[in-house]
Amino acid sequence: MTLQERIERLFDLPAGSVDANDARGAVQELKDLLNAGTLRAAERHGGTWRANPWVKKGILLAFRIGAVTDQSKNGFTFFDKDTIPLKKLTLEDRVRIVPGGTSVRDGAYVAPGVVMMPPSYVNIGAYVDERTMIDSHALVGSCAQIGRRVHLSAAAQIGGVLEPIGSVPVIVEDDVFVGGNSGIYEGTIVQQRSVIGAGVILTGSTPVYDLVRQEIYRKTPERPLIIPEGAVVIPGSRRIDGPFADKHQLSLSAPVIIKYRDGKTDASTVLEESLR
Repeated sequence: MTLQERIERLFDLPAGSVDANDARGAVQELKDLLNAGTLRAAERHGGTWRANPWVKKGILLAFRIGAVTDQSKNGFTFFDKDTIPLKKLTLEDRVRIVPGGTSVRDGAYVAPGVVMMPPSYVNIGAYVDERTMIDSHALVGSCAQIGRRVHLSAAAQIGGVLEPIGSVPVIVEDDVFVGGNSGIYEGTIVQQRSVIGAGVILTGSTPVYDLVRQEIYRKTPERPLIIPEGAVVIPGSRRIDGPFADKHQLSLSAPVIIKYRDGKTDASTVLEESLR
């Protein structure tokens, strides 16, 4: 029986009838593959991102069967499920983690050359590719997929998507710059070389207005919100119609694509090599 078959069988069993040793063994095998980056919660097939539902089932199984234990270390108090401890990293992993409260959960892949500034957090099932910068107070949520040479600025929030199981998590492709205090949630896909300006919030209910191509991008039942390759997105607003809204001059947040990335944009978003 394959690992996928074992996890799907265990996941479908009633809680009281799961063999603890079998389930813990399957969860550990799953985390080993996720830690190594050889298995991912979502993968690209022919240009389309697709979730691996059975991987999400395995992560949810880890939460279900885990027992809350004392995981305190070095004077800091922690109580968490024993099936999802912190990831054990060594110098050989070639990940730079600056002191000050950063955590990576077991079952997350963090590639060589990644830099993590304090405090930041990478959750189980996430995949962070080579030479990405995770700045202070930044979050990479459960199962989120982050590409190569991405810059997640201070306080950027990359949401996680565990449920619904079949939903694609948040995807940030190669060479994307995510500005400070921005948030990307609910399975949004940011295609390569895009720039998400400081303070931009992207969710499943957020329409994005493209001034260049004169289009509006939205999530649909068939596909997530997708930010096109090379788009430069900044915070904007759109007026609300109606007597009350007119009286109070109300408007809604509306992310706007003002241009597509060029040499000038590249120069303003490049990271100094000395910082790495």
